[in-house]
Amino acid sequence: MAQLTEIRWHARAGQGAVTASRLVAETAMDDGQYMQAMPEYGAERQGAPLKAYTRISPEPIEIHNNILHPDIVVVLDDTLLEVVNVCEGLKETGTLIVNTRMDAEEVRAITGAPATVKIATVDASDIAINTIGRDIPNTPIAGALAKVTGVINVESLKKYVEKSFTGKFSDKVIAGNLASVDRAYQEVRA
Repeated sequence: MAQLTEIRWHARAGQGAVTASRLVAETAMDDGQYMQAMPEYGAERQGAPLKAYTRISPEPIEIHNNILHPDIVVVLDDTLLEVVNVCEGLKETGTLIVNTRMDAEEVRAITGAPATVKIATVDASDIAINTIGRDIPNTPIAGALAKVTGVINVESLKKYVEKSFTGKFSDKVIAGNLASVDRAYQEVRA
């Protein structure tokens, strides 16, 4: 599948990585693409490391295993950089997006990512606190992903966030999430 994009998400339970994986996948589906989104849990407790996976393709997806060689790795908690090999299997021309205050070279030094890997950083936690009122960096990191990779359209993402959050969350929470997408889209450094 020449146009298949595979994304692996690293986070701690409670940060919204599973929701972000699904938001990105379903945004792509709303734009006419095929998708898969699946979590991989370990110990199911708040703060435990977890992985989630997203596949996006303009063609039907017929593989159903975990993603071993992702095109994109997204890290929602920079404390995982020193305890999890987030670059494991990342394609040499892949992209690493990290929620952190560090710059790309600091992330590269910690992860050992090859020079051919594109690294983008954004303080999605600070954005979430300032727009949503809680440190749940999933919607801002999805906005950063849209900007850095183009795998989804940011306007489509915002439409899907609004559609899927309506009836579940207050207008204030929805507006905060939409603002977080916009801010991360503008503030991501690649």
